[in-house]
Amino acid sequence: MSIHIEAKPGDIADKILLPGDPLRAKFIAENFLEDAVCFNNIRGMLGYTGTYKGHRVSVMGTGMGMPSISIYANELITSYGVKKLIRVGTAGSLNKDVHVRELVLAQAAATTSSMIKNEWPLYDFPQIADFTLLDKAYHIAQDLGMKTHVGSVLSVDAFYSDFADKNIQLGQLGVKAVEMEAAALYYLAAKHGVQALGIMTISDSLVADEDTTAQERQTTFTDMMTVGLETLIAE
Repeated sequence: MSIHIEAKPGDIADKILLPGDPLRAKFIAENFLEDAVCFNNIRGMLGYTGTYKGHRVSVMGTGMGMPSISIYANELITSYGVKKLIRVGTAGSLNKDVHVRELVLAQAAATTSSMIKNEWPLYDFPQIADFTLLDKAYHIAQDLGMKTHVGSVLSVDAFYSDFADKNIQLGQLGVKAVEMEAAALYYLAAKHGVQALGIMTISDSLVADEDTTAQERQTTFTDMMTVGLETLIAE
């Protein structure tokens, strides 16, 4: 057991999907995995291990924000030997060409957070996805006919912010969407020498009148789940 995960050694696969919402983890386990077994319920942060097309994979919620995903990703990597971590979450579009329900593969993540800067105060450390996972995910999504965007996202600490207008301006520089976890995940992957990718579904738009309900976000954004799982098991 680690501090925040009650799984025993061997309970968690070396590849994992990481939705923010633990109920989305439960949905994935019940609808995509075979013989799924719950390995964690501490703080209600549900985690499951099962098989997908004959491959052993896990899925676990991470909560909202970079501090929360950093706790779980760190323990999954250092205590349980996870090597491939794919975030499957929601994001808000910052770009007029990126619409609700479309996918964004986060090639890189800019951030307003000081978490990484605190460790590297003299450097602007780039937060980038693992190219092998990114390349596989893109081609899988294309083969499945899913509308997919590849580019930078913005990872923020504050959901409610007085800087929304500045965030929107980043869309004019090609940033696809805003979310709250990818930068920290990418940093931890680089720090520990593992692979990470963020696959986001656009749940709403900051530049157009487009939105989805909380229930839709929890249970209907299945394209990113499919792409994430197929990417995890791709050779």
